[in-house]
Amino acid sequence: MVGSWRLYYTAQAQKDAKKLKYAGLKEKAEKILKTLEQNPFEPPYEKLTGDFEGAYSRRINIQHRVVYQVLKKQRAVKVIRLYTHYE
Repeated sequence: MVGSWRLYYTAQAQKDAKKLKYAGLKEKAEKILKTLEQNPFEPPYEKLTGDFEGAYSRRINIQHRVVYQVLKKQRAVKVIRLYTHYE
């Protein structure tokens, strides 16, 4: 598909995906991931600082977020976390 971005998942993100299913947040996270495939810079997103400087996040709910890094040259999105960045 023209204009799409490739998604890659860290080992932690793969573990987090299992937690989402049991927390009832899988559908909302999947919607966010589809948005990232189309345009990782479409608002709303937040630029992160500290340990995740250079990464972005989008809210799944008030506590949990999708944390990701955009690799422009590869036209890819590296999904770092899928559950929360507060753990």
